[in-house]
Amino acid sequence: MMSQFKRFSSGLWQDTSGATAIEYGLIAAGIAVAIIAAIALVGGGLQNTFNNVANQL
Repeated sequence: MMSQFKRFSSGLWQDTSGATAIEYGLIAAGIAVAIIAAIALVGGGLQNTFNNVANQL
C-alpha cells in the first residue's frame, strides 16, 4: 500500500504539464493590471484635454 502511494505522489511532483498555462495566465493578468493602471493615470488628463479643446471651440 505504501509503495503505491509513493509511486502516485512522486508522479504528481514530476507532472509539470499545467505549469506553463499558469505562468501564461499570471503574465496575462500582470499585463492587464498594467494596462488598467495606465488608462487610469492617463484618463483624467485626457479628459481635461478634450474639455479644453471643446471649450475653445
